[in-house]
Amino acid sequence: MSKGITSRAEDYSQWYNELVIKADLAENSAVRGCMVIKPYGYAIWERMQAILDKRFKETGHSNAYFPLFIPKSFFSKEAAHVEGFATECAVVTHYRLKNDGTGKIVVDEDAKLEEELIVRPTSETIIWNTYRGWIESYRDLPILVNQWANVVRWEMRTRLFLRTAEFLWQEGHTAHATREEAIEETERMLDVYAEFAENILAVPVVRGRKTENERFAGALDTYCIEALMQDGKALQAGTSHFLGQNFAKAFDVKFTSKEGKLEHVWATSWGVSTRLMGALIMAHSDDQGLVLPPKLAPIQVVIVPIFKTEEEKAQIDAFVNQLTNELRVNDISVKYDDRDTQRPGFKFAEWELKGVPVRVAVGARDMQNGTVELARRDTQTKETVAQEGLAGNIVQLLDTIQENIYQKALNFRTSHFTEVNSYDEFKEVLEGKGGFISCHWDGTTETEKRVKEETKATIRCIPLDAKEEEGICIFTGKPSSRRVLFAKAY
Repeated sequence: MSKGITSRAEDYSQWYNELVIKADLAENSAVRGCMVIKPYGYAIWERMQAILDKRFKETGHSNAYFPLFIPKSFFSKEAAHVEGFATECAVVTHYRLKNDGTGKIVVDEDAKLEEELIVRPTSETIIWNTYRGWIESYRDLPILVNQWANVVRWEMRTRLFLRTAEFLWQEGHTAHATREEAIEETERMLDVYAEFAENILAVPVVRGRKTENERFAGALDTYCIEALMQDGKALQAGTSHFLGQNFAKAFDVKFTSKEGKLEHVWATSWGVSTRLMGALIMAHSDDQGLVLPPKLAPIQVVIVPIFKTEEEKAQIDAFVNQLTNELRVNDISVKYDDRDTQRPGFKFAEWELKGVPVRVAVGARDMQNGTVELARRDTQTKETVAQEGLAGNIVQLLDTIQENIYQKALNFRTSHFTEVNSYDEFKEVLEGKGGFISCHWDGTTETEKRVKEETKATIRCIPLDAKEEEGICIFTGKPSSRRVLFAKAY
């Protein structure tokens, strides 16, 4: 098959857009700014869901579901929160259509809602209004709830997976008796995200805190994981928010403590979305197509038979059936591509494009020799290996590929992580190799905004492992006690 994908060097943005479509992950829908996630793309998202959901439940969380529609008045109760989302909200004003008598369907003006409904941009308001009825005493705490859902944020400039008007995500919302418990929860979930990103997505991340200017609307503190893409831009891969008592006070959620005092509840929220699909693609893939880490790939091994006669095919089928059973015992997902409508070369190109980690090709001569051809997607290398012990070799190879993909991404990040001490040096690196730029900042929102206006770079985070270090802000020359990470970002 002809892939016809623009190279990364030629046009990285075009490469990404073409790869998403040609690899059968997603496509633009008839609804402006929204996407259709195709079966192969959704299978990858399902893998993410399953793995994350298991981790959430292991840390004591349960799933629930809350309404898609939120009364507009709920947003008015938390000023900072509504201001943060006001320009992105989709609003439902009517509840009925009618025929206008000429065959056209129009909105029934007599069916106007008494109160407009906001299509969920995030669920803090509806959930905290609900929690008011769930919480009376310290015995009702903590509440550890997660929701898998879709949300709508009316984006004007959209890109598949990275920024769409509607997207899929999970949002955790927890309630606690003390500030300390809530902060511990916020940090715990950041660690869950970081472990998932590095061990499953094979994407190295920086753990940090957002500046006041970049915090989630209504939060006292926002923690994040930041990843670096192959074009030198950063991508926020997950956030965890310490909400303090802001939402509890806005919705009057109180509990009676062990000491018999009436107190407001402490809150957190945390989430990741289908933007992770974009991170996965841009961190690892190449000019030949997707490169999927084995722990996330819906199909980890594809087997392609090469034969001329039905007798040869029957012999290969028997071998593949045994190999498939051995692999599945080891929880390895296998696809036997014995379609008779496509030639082997077409199949090789198709599965390479779709990023399947390991390809096994077996023909009549291989059956005579007791061998197969084993190809790795990450290195695009292939070798002839023995059929004996093949399942065990593949299991080990998948682990090797997972580690290699991570190490390659880590090496790239390391080579694109630069410390600078002047504004001229900052701009030179930014316009050159890009990546994460570690530098001193004076701690003011004014400086942060000025740098963004002049360079389009933003403070991605204040790294949690940042050491106390005396220095001067690269922009104002004012004193600074630690470095922050700047980058251009998606």
